[in-house]
Amino acid sequence: MASAAPVANSSGAALVTGGCSGIGKALAHRLALRGYPLLLVSERSDRLETAAAEIRTAHGVLVHVLCLDLARPDAAQELHRRVQTLGLEVDILVNNAGIFFFGEAADAPTDRANALLQLQVVTPSLLCTLFGREMRERGRGHILIVSSISAWRDFPGIAYYGSSKRYLRGFARALRSEMGVHGVGVTCLAPGPTATALYGTAPETLRRGRQLGLFLEPERVAEVGLQALFAGRAECVPGIINRLLAHAAALTPQWVVDTIRRRASWLRVPQR
Repeated sequence: MASAAPVANSSGAALVTGGCSGIGKALAHRLALRGYPLLLVSERSDRLETAAAEIRTAHGVLVHVLCLDLARPDAAQELHRRVQTLGLEVDILVNNAGIFFFGEAADAPTDRANALLQLQVVTPSLLCTLFGREMRERGRGHILIVSSISAWRDFPGIAYYGSSKRYLRGFARALRSEMGVHGVGVTCLAPGPTATALYGTAPETLRRGRQLGLFLEPERVAEVGLQALFAGRAECVPGIINRLLAHAAALTPQWVVDTIRRRASWLRVPQR
């Protein structure tokens, strides 16, 4: 990424969960490019430190790293306490951290399912409560909630993941109505397939997906998302193909989904 001088910025810091890789790291770079001091949060301390060093070198902004497992039940409260200890005001909250697994809900390891729900439902909701309360008192701020185009349709094989993303989309809408009158903006970013390690996709599949335009680069997703955030938009689906897929998914009848499930080779097939 090209280096650029920080943009003058009189507001507070930007907090990015999952900020050491993928879309989160790309969002952090672009927020730093706009002059925001950063708080990067992840449980992966090595990647966190590496990402912070890259951003400091590229953009010359202050970067704090907070190593914390956001899937813990008390993670939101602990993160809020740590930020208070640093004496920083969070003017931009980016709820981006997430995990993914595929398979029937009945086969899901309960610890994995619990971690997903904590990470993608409980923690981001409580972070919006804790930091959103402070933004409301100051009369300014922005919240970016990263959902997914999977929020447009319930689909077998991703019951936990898709439902959590649907929750985030609905939560963002309600929160936007509550916070807008107080001068706080809320935007839901709903990416489609992105060239990151989230899905465990093989390198060759990612390469072909990029060539065909099916996988967007995280840098593009991040920039489009931030443009939507600062423009005050309610929702953003990067890429025309993804927008078409989201609308098509929403219009797909349930019997079509059920037919696909019966014939799906990637899910458990009943023994006759």
